[in-house]
Amino acid sequence: MDEAPIVKVAKTSSQAKMPTKGSAHAAGWDLYCLEDTVVSFRSSVKLRTGLRVAIPEGFEGQVRARSSLGSKGLILPHSIGTIDADYRGELFVLMTWIGEGESYKVKSGERIAQLVIAPIPDVQFSEVDVGDLGDTDRGEGGFGSTGRF
Repeated sequence: MDEAPIVKVAKTSSQAKMPTKGSAHAAGWDLYCLEDTVVSFRSSVKLRTGLRVAIPEGFEGQVRARSSLGSKGLILPHSIGTIDADYRGELFVLMTWIGEGESYKVKSGERIAQLVIAPIPDVQFSEVDVGDLGDTDRGEGGFGSTGRF
């Protein structure tokens, strides 16, 4: 197995917590909220983590929702956030409250999202005619056309 890539992490606050894994086989690293924040109903708020990262070239960071918060109604409105390898600003997690009640209070130190580090292949796009794309069993079917929801 290849050596694991190193993601450098700098804290912007002494209160910031380093990412942690919930279990040995967890795909993502938990990110923590830096400060108490209220998310009002149907509004989006950028939650601070107090962390900056240097993701290695050829990789990206994917900020994903935690299912436990989603089940309560606190969601990532954009589903997955991307952190590019050349970004060096503070990591924020964009959250929206759609649950019951007027607001949700996120507490300092609360786990708010997961960070997954994923390889990004260097690809090239080549323009061709539609007929040169090749045929598949699925064809043009989209949005549920495979019969699996």
